[in-house]
Amino acid sequence: MKPVKWGIISTANIGVAKVIPGMLKSRDIEIVAISSRRKKTAQEWAAKLGIPKAYGSYAEMLADPEIEAVYNPLPNHLHVPLTLAAARAGKHVLCEKPVAITAREAAKLRQAPKGIHLAEAFMVRHAAQWIAARDLVKKNKIGEVKAIQVLFSYFNRDPGNVRNQADIGGGGLLDIGCYPITVSRFIFAAEPQRVIAAFERDPKFKTDRLASGLADFGEGQQLSFAVSTQLAPYQRVNIMGTKGRIEIEIPFNAPPDRPNRYFVQGMTMNEGLWTELPVSDQYQLQAEAFGRVIRGRQKPVWGVEDAIQNMRILDAFLRSEKTGRWEKP
Repeated sequence: MKPVKWGIISTANIGVAKVIPGMLKSRDIEIVAISSRRKKTAQEWAAKLGIPKAYGSYAEMLADPEIEAVYNPLPNHLHVPLTLAAARAGKHVLCEKPVAITAREAAKLRQAPKGIHLAEAFMVRHAAQWIAARDLVKKNKIGEVKAIQVLFSYFNRDPGNVRNQADIGGGGLLDIGCYPITVSRFIFAAEPQRVIAAFERDPKFKTDRLASGLADFGEGQQLSFAVSTQLAPYQRVNIMGTKGRIEIEIPFNAPPDRPNRYFVQGMTMNEGLWTELPVSDQYQLQAEAFGRVIRGRQKPVWGVEDAIQNMRILDAFLRSEKTGRWEKP
């Protein structure tokens, strides 16, 4: 496949530390430019990562005719405006999660020109361990799946961090609560009919530092989760079936330099088998899949409508915090 030529909006840590290194491993990807509000910063990162061009403004990079696709890892409140700006400049856009702050804002992405591919950057849908788990579920290896349980937490009290700034879309639910929603939709192959939540907010930041939720998918299928920005770092997923369970060891920050593992148990508690998968980089796989869509090698599976639906579910959890009741997405 002819390599897709990419430009990177901003030098956000998720990009320079994880996504770009993953993309640079691929023969199907050529990163030709990176941009920042400060040209010096862009030049420094371009030199570190071996990227040919550095721009001191996002608009300047979007005007570069060589660039076909853009990766947007800006803070949440800038996802929609910069994604639309890139789309109107004729660029396909892979936008970091969450794609917006609300579903209403996400719906603006429908204004993108036809023929432009927009997708939300949920790398887990391309990760080998998640594809393996979904295949086991489809093959009925653990019986009928009824419950998915997710724990995901880290500790961050830095007031300068965007995750702790409520007015620009900070807080645990938007930052990492979007993952339980995405993976449960991925495994159940269904949409939640109603959700209910409990939140604890930081008294200073006003962001949700602990968010717990329950989503009813119907047919007896449920997601339960707890995510936090101020608890001990941890992540684990259990997929529970009538004949066994699948436990994913590092479900979201899967290491790109060592095998990822999942555990399959039958009907004897805690007895089963750990499976190690070949080393792979979920960020590389994500960008390659995006490129295949651009080149017409693969039909788009997740686009704007999927991203809007994810935001509808997040919105419903936030409404539930206020009403104390079940809410429909």
